[in-house]
Amino acid sequence: MKLLISLFFSFIFFLGFSQTYSLKDFYKSDTVLDNKIDSIFNLLNDTSRVGQMIVPAIGRLGKSRDHVLALAQKGWIGGILLLNGTFEEFSKDVKNYDSTMIAKGHLPLIFSADAEPTLVNRKIIGSQKVPYTNSIHSMDSVEIIASIISEDLNKIGINQNYAPVIDASPNKVVSNRSFGLNMDTVISFSNKFINTTQKRNIIATAKHFPGHGYVKGDTHKELIFIDGEMKEVENYIPLIQSGVISIMVAHLAVKNNEEYNTFGLPSTCSRNIVTNLLKDSLGFEGLIVTDALNMGGVANLENNGLKAAQAGCDQLLMPIDEEKVMLNILGLIEKNQTFRKEIYDSIKKIIRLKICLGKLI
Repeated sequence: MKLLISLFFSFIFFLGFSQTYSLKDFYKSDTVLDNKIDSIFNLLNDTSRVGQMIVPAIGRLGKSRDHVLALAQKGWIGGILLLNGTFEEFSKDVKNYDSTMIAKGHLPLIFSADAEPTLVNRKIIGSQKVPYTNSIHSMDSVEIIASIISEDLNKIGINQNYAPVIDASPNKVVSNRSFGLNMDTVISFSNKFINTTQKRNIIATAKHFPGHGYVKGDTHKELIFIDGEMKEVENYIPLIQSGVISIMVAHLAVKNNEEYNTFGLPSTCSRNIVTNLLKDSLGFEGLIVTDALNMGGVANLENNGLKAAQAGCDQLLMPIDEEKVMLNILGLIEKNQTFRKEIYDSIKKIIRLKICLGKLI
């Protein structure tokens, strides 16, 4: 595998396919880029392909570094969430895990973080101090703070930020993580945060779809329901139109909604929400990431990783058992050609992002 990948990159350079890309190219139609994606995809076996969707976490509340290293050596992961640790630890982790992947002939990783203004100084100890999200009151401040956070993430080697929070502020879980209650402000500030982040070649992630602001309860602990109208879905429309690359789906069930009922499933595992609403109705073509699959709102659902993939999610964040999720997906793509194509589309989307991030040249 390592020799094949090395020969491949020499080949595309010889053919003049060594053009570099950035995140601004992600949504562009580009035949050369499409061919490059297909060529990389075709070098991988199905195990390495499905592994691209798996994103475990390291740091406090994540898996052990040795456990994730073993997954990396096998090529069973496509990214790592750097969850709770220090600037210096995470900088070393990025170099260690990426060098391991490359040495074993696997694709490099997408490294992510919960670097919201409210959380970043706790999640990455030693990062530059910034105020909480709910205390940011001007567009200029949003740009400055997003730039500061992105500067630190780039120094560490983090490629994806699970921010900003698009939710309105009434729910206590997201209250100080939100830009407030005025939706015009939330949308405009979120768009500025997203655009500033992505101009610095870091994927921004709008969350928590379809909307956590007006529910009561905490999906970290249990499954929470949106009863009736989903009041915050429309907030995502201008963000999608402006080019947000990633959206995180929450473990929120929907009831008493004739069109988008989830029938007791969390949105992460509901095709009605992920595919019918987010992809088809809202037209989102970017990366869809689950909220952590070990959270109380979804952890007790059997085969939740497989169900999230069936719903249409691309990145499966913090599965309880990474190998089981991968084997479940591999088993189903052997039996179901429609599902196989959907999974292949997700994997090609991830490869596309790795090229646009400069991880694959």
